[in-house]
Amino acid sequence: MKLQITHRLDSSKVLFKGDADSILALLKMAISSGANLSGANLYSADLSGADLSRADLSGANLSGANLSGANLYSADLSRANLYSADLSGANLSRADLSGANLSGALNADLVIARTRILGEGDLIGWKKCQYGKIVKLLIPKDAKRSHAFGRKCRAEYADVLEISEGKTAKSNSDTNSSVKPLTYKAGERVVAHEWCEDFTQECAAGIHFYITEIEAKNH
Repeated sequence: MKLQITHRLDSSKVLFKGDADSILALLKMAISSGANLSGANLYSADLSGADLSRADLSGANLSGANLSGANLYSADLSRANLYSADLSGANLSRADLSGANLSGALNADLVIARTRILGEGDLIGWKKCQYGKIVKLLIPKDAKRSHAFGRKCRAEYADVLEISEGKTAKSNSDTNSSVKPLTYKAGERVVAHEWCEDFTQECAAGIHFYITEIEAKNH
């Protein structure tokens, strides 16, 4: 039968249409064809068990959707509305949930807990700075730390243990950014210009780091 996926803010705007026996089947067709599904209206859709890995569903309306057992690995769900969506057993590893609405989402606590990689207490972290310098950091137990759904982490402050070359290094902040790059000095503490409490914001304010040296080197 003829089905279509429309935009959440404008039902007259058709993002994808085709012959399919369900919205899930149509969605799979849309993803495989590379259709732009940003802002898609998937309200209350049954997407249980669907492979939505790497799908661009940014800004999509997934409120009330059944996403139980769905594979959302590396999916772009930024600004998506997941209110009351069923996330039981869903794989959200590396998914971008920045700005997403997870309020009222069912079984979200367990799904999110399975993505947590930062423990309590003192923690060793690694950061790549300008000119490829690698900085070894100690994240003290009292320092706030966070990460979203990927491997990049943030900390409120850190102590600089070692620097691969020399005794100082500067962060790789965008030269066009209004935020001045931080300077890291061996044996000293570095404090973030700001701190963002929202854990879903992977690139928000904080000292960015990885928990393994090889990840930092290849970032």
